[in-house]
Amino acid sequence: METENNDPILSQLNGKITNKFYWSITILATLGGFLFGYDTSNIGTALEFIPFYSSNLNPFITGYLVAGASLGAAVGALIAAALTDRFGRKYLLIADALIYTIGAVLSGITINLAMLLISRTFIGIAVGADSAIATAYIAEYAPAKRRGKLSMMQQWMITWGILGAYVMGMLIFYIAPGLAYAVDWRVLLGIAAIPSFIGLFYRFHMPESPRWLILHEKYDKAISALKILGVNAGKEDLKRSHDFLVSLDKKIRETPGIKRAFIIVGLFMMFQQITGINVPFYYGPTVISSLHLIPSSTAAVPSAIFAVAASSILAIINVVATLIGFRLIDSYGRRPLALLGFSGMAFFDFLGTALYLMHINVGLLIGFAGFIIFFAFGVGGTGWIIQGEYFPTRYRGLYASLIAFVDWISNFAVIEIFPVMHVTIGLGYTMAVFGILSTMAAVIFFIIMPETKGKSVEDITKMFDHNNLNTVKNASEKIPEATENTEHI
Repeated sequence: METENNDPILSQLNGKITNKFYWSITILATLGGFLFGYDTSNIGTALEFIPFYSSNLNPFITGYLVAGASLGAAVGALIAAALTDRFGRKYLLIADALIYTIGAVLSGITINLAMLLISRTFIGIAVGADSAIATAYIAEYAPAKRRGKLSMMQQWMITWGILGAYVMGMLIFYIAPGLAYAVDWRVLLGIAAIPSFIGLFYRFHMPESPRWLILHEKYDKAISALKILGVNAGKEDLKRSHDFLVSLDKKIRETPGIKRAFIIVGLFMMFQQITGINVPFYYGPTVISSLHLIPSSTAAVPSAIFAVAASSILAIINVVATLIGFRLIDSYGRRPLALLGFSGMAFFDFLGTALYLMHINVGLLIGFAGFIIFFAFGVGGTGWIIQGEYFPTRYRGLYASLIAFVDWISNFAVIEIFPVMHVTIGLGYTMAVFGILSTMAAVIFFIIMPETKGKSVEDITKMFDHNNLNTVKNASEKIPEATENTEHI
């Protein structure tokens, strides 16, 4: 079978050793992950102090206030789908950082509920487009044997953003408790403009995706981008690489392989969200306060600080558990981690349900903690990895964007409906629903999910081309892993 190793330029790119520069541009590419994580948690922390919000607000309006950024993200993913394969990855990532900066500033100076809802939707557009483009961009420069770790940076940045929001919330409320209802919540929402603006500046110094440049015959820019990544190439070499990519894309376009890949990744990202991972982060402080783990007579600000501190513990668990995934994703593999992750999530959902229904309220936190551990190392990062690596270069931006749309719509749906579930069936049975969904996911992906560790992105697309959904899970054994040279940049 013809593989990427037949092309010398792509083979060099695929076999590089990662160094600080690779990690630097990956951090810049996944800045949107950090901002998404921050936005996930800052609204839950600030919610009780926003004057436009009250506990009597319609549950669907509350859901939109919390999850409106997710709906905007779905729109942003569709915008990215229309633009990224035409205009490239780099400058859309720059535009995303600019849009987020504007949205964060507007959130901090908002004057009414409508303006806050609109600004959060605006933020979502930037985050959604970023999530659609970042993993596609990473997949197009990452060496095959390190692509898992580099792509998993998206998930790790999300976890740091979540933790950052909680730490910032505790500091702000501790330093100025008397301003909680007037200023603190505005600072918490608006301060995200600072890292966004810094990222906006530094993203101008990122190289464009070399595969995208080659495919679009921008050879001079491709030579410069490849040189930055430690690969020397001439124009004639790149023309041969272009012909190779075009011939591969034509073969893929004429087969249902790309649809098979889309089904698997789309289902994965849907279950990644509807199993409830963002409930403890979007609503964490609010839910923890409702457990009455401290006396209900405690003043609002100290109570909020306690709830945010407890949520911070969950966020720290999330950060640390993601490191486990970093160590295992390129050795143990995507499929085993995903199956273990969904199975562990189901177990702790059911455990949390049982303890809560036995009136052991702290049991809900135990369930959340175990659930987050298994999600973080097995499911969260894996979804972002396969989003970028399953599709051919010509269509990677389009399909990664469509997958991001599925992810964000699923996120919006579960966060929008959670307040209603909380009121109607309660926290315990809500966790049981998530446990059932996690069990379904483990069964589905046991049947259809292949292993792709160590394979070039071109070989992965061929794997889907030559196998149906029933056989693709075993197909990776037939494709040799890419070799990694020992040259350092």
